[in-house]
Amino acid sequence: MIRVVVVDDQELMRVGFRMVLGAQEDIDLAGEAGNGADAVALAAELRPDVVLMDVRMPVMDGVEATKQIVEAATSRVLVMTTFDLDEYVYAALQNGASGFLLKDTPPDHLVSALRSVASGDAVVSPSVTRRLLDRFVGGGGPLRDEAELDVLTEREREVLVLIAKGLSNVEIADKLFLSEATVKTHVGRILAKLGLRDRVQAVVLAYETGLIRPGLA
Repeated sequence: MIRVVVVDDQELMRVGFRMVLGAQEDIDLAGEAGNGADAVALAAELRPDVVLMDVRMPVMDGVEATKQIVEAATSRVLVMTTFDLDEYVYAALQNGASGFLLKDTPPDHLVSALRSVASGDAVVSPSVTRRLLDRFVGGGGPLRDEAELDVLTEREREVLVLIAKGLSNVEIADKLFLSEATVKTHVGRILAKLGLRDRVQAVVLAYETGLIRPGLA
């Protein structure tokens, strides 16, 4: 059973999520909160598998709440936004969110995303993340030292570049003439060596170190 906490300051949105999640046999709506501060407290108390987090809320926004929840390692966080190019979402990704969804995401996609995050995967495609990074990282120099990537082998750097370009494991395997299992192994090692939670953070790091430049991916 996947335990989920829904966080949104709009009651109507919470009602909608309640209806969608309540219809799933493998998902338990463990609790609800109307602001980030309550979300942090609820996550600490209930330790759900996933917190479905709005970003623009009173008292404490979803960015700070995401940071505190991720740092406490109580739950994984999936952020929601009305706009797909939102500086709040980029900040949430930097703070450890496992991806983001638009609030008008179809119910079946929402459920699939929650299951993916609960299983340890990231749900936002790297190509969508790249659009955020093009906007919010573009225009300046690297935000982090590329030397952070020195722990990677040449092949692992090559795989990281392709992840940041939005390629799936299958596409990376085809491009590099590798098996999908080998690519999965490389991805796992990249995440472990760099101390990253998932592919989303790998894409962010690739941009912030200048390994990939906005507009060139």
